Amino acid sequence: MNLLSIFSRNTDTKQPVKSEAPAHWVKCKSCESLMFYKEVENQKHVCPKCGYHIRIGVKDRIAMLADEGSFVEYDAALKPIDPLKFVDKISYKQRVEEAKAKTGKLSSVVSGECKMNGAGVQLVVFDFAFMGGSLGSVEGEKIVRAVERAIEKKQGVIIVSASGGARMQESTFSLMQMSKTSAALAKLAKHNLPYISVLTDPTMGGVSASFAMLGDIIIAEPGALVGFAGQRVIEQTIGSALPEGFQRAEFLLEKGSIDMVVNRNELKKTLSDLLQFFKVA
Repeated sequence: MNLLSIFSRNTDTKQPVKSEAPAHWVKCKSCESLMFYKEVENQKHVCPKCGYHIRIGVKDRIAMLADEGSFVEYDAALKPIDPLKFVDKISYKQRVEEAKAKTGKLSSVVSGECKMNGAGVQLVVFDFAFMGGSLGSVEGEKIVRAVERAIEKKQGVIIVSASGGARMQESTFSLMQMSKTSAALAKLAKHNLPYISVLTDPTMGGVSASFAMLGDIIIAEPGALVGFAGQRVIEQTIGSALPEGFQRAEFLLEKGSIDMVVNRNELKKTLSDLLQFFKVA
């Protein structure tokens, strides 16, 4: 979210420019309206003019979904290692350190337990700000542990995805998380416990090709980009143009790939209602 600060102009170059009281604004990427950031916050970061869902961070996401003071984080100390000693423009270790400095987290997943309108649930949320929400060995392990806690406590699992896909710096170690998490969710199903997948913008690559599309109920936010490869890559491969809105939530709903498109303002209620429907509330 880009915040624009408006400063007073001073045409006298001999005097320093003094800033006025900050007036922060958000520009909608869809309708290009300028809105005061408090207005957007009060709407859960949904544009009140056109309904565009602005990307949000993991902290805001948890605050929106979990009952106040109920979220307890687990496995926060897990951090990635560098088994391949991977280096592209910079080393993998340096990229992880930069992501840590940017987000204050050690991985792109925050997992824990909370209540949603009184319903207990294991909640896993991806943070796109941490290396594009990429799926690595730590992220896969956190998901599996969340599933194991759900089985132990007879709770449901909700995963909120926001990811560019598997983390290339871990190569096969990252790709293995696709099968590892899928196997864990199959075990959850054998215990007759629900898994609800929430797809946000974007959910791509190995994440969409595995656990993100395995939910008993699959929900997407309006306008969310969901797919495996990007549209340009697909068009170049098949040599044909794709339909308008291809890989957007509404298109996937129309084609039967997901179950619901739910406005962010209604998401918490929808999730808690589903948990009660599955009798795990």
